[in-house]
Amino acid sequence: MPTEEQLAYDLLRRTDYGRVATSMRALPFLAVARHVVVDGRILLRMHRGFGYHQACVGSVVAYGADNLSTETARDGQWTVQFVGMCENFTPTTADLELFGPTPHYVDGDLFDPVYLRIEPQLTKVHTLTHASDPLGGWSAQRATPSYSVSPSPP
Repeated sequence: MPTEEQLAYDLLRRTDYGRVATSMRALPFLAVARHVVVDGRILLRMHRGFGYHQACVGSVVAYGADNLSTETARDGQWTVQFVGMCENFTPTTADLELFGPTPHYVDGDLFDPVYLRIEPQLTKVHTLTHASDPLGGWSAQRATPSYSVSPSPP
């Protein structure tokens, strides 16, 4: 059976985008980012124009992704979170291929990519299940969730 960390990486690979969280001038913020996983590190591509990357670099950040609003959520809803130090990095040609094409525009401006790397130190998986399906569609072969939340009875 996979560890929670292995499960978190497996789930993260099932979606392309997530949110990085840190603070800027003592205020918390979330920023959308494209992610790929390479050698146990999370590589991010963000839009340079917002300047969010400047608050992330050299800081401990949280990165999260989920399937809470997708069609695949019928097989079990999940969220993953990784916490670790964030730094700039220069992607290789292979990294760029993993990211795929960049968007053309973001909020009407040309997309200007910046690349970050997170070295996770903490990993967490949460799953949401229905009372009638205590494993939320997860089986031992797919990995039993580490945490379940069932709705309260009416």
